[in-house]
Amino acid sequence: MTSKVIYSGQLRTEATHIQSATIIHTDAPKDNHGKGEMFSPTDLVATALASCMISIMGIAAMKEGITPIDGTTAEVTKVMYADPRRIGEIHVKITFPKNVYTDREQKIYENAARTCPVAKSLHPDLKQVIDFIWQ
Repeated sequence: MTSKVIYSGQLRTEATHIQSATIIHTDAPKDNHGKGEMFSPTDLVATALASCMISIMGIAAMKEGITPIDGTTAEVTKVMYADPRRIGEIHVKITFPKNVYTDREQKIYENAARTCPVAKSLHPDLKQVIDFIWQ
C-alpha cells in the first residue's frame, strides 16, 4: 500500500504516506464548493508534475556526473477546463540557478523533465507547457 486517505468532512481529506507516515491534507478549491485553504487534489497533481521533473533531473545529474541543479525552482500554474471538469493545462516554469550549463547538459535536463514518470502518466489531452529558464 502506498497511502491511506480518510475523508475528514467538509470536502477535506487526510492522506498518510505509509512508508514515512507523512500526512497531507487537502481541501476542495473555492471554485468547487471548498474553502481553498489547502492544496486541492488537482493542485497536488500539477505540483507532482513539477516535483517529479526536478527529482528526475537530479537523478540525471547524479548518473551523468554533470553540473548539479541544487537551487532549481519550479513555478506551477494549473488551468481547469469544464465539461467535464478536469485539469486542462499545467504550466511549469523551471528556473535554474546561475551556473554554466553546457548545451549537452541543458538537453539532458530538458529531456529528463519531459519524460519523468508523472509527465508520461498524464493523459495526452492534458497540455503540459514547460519553460526552462537558464540564467
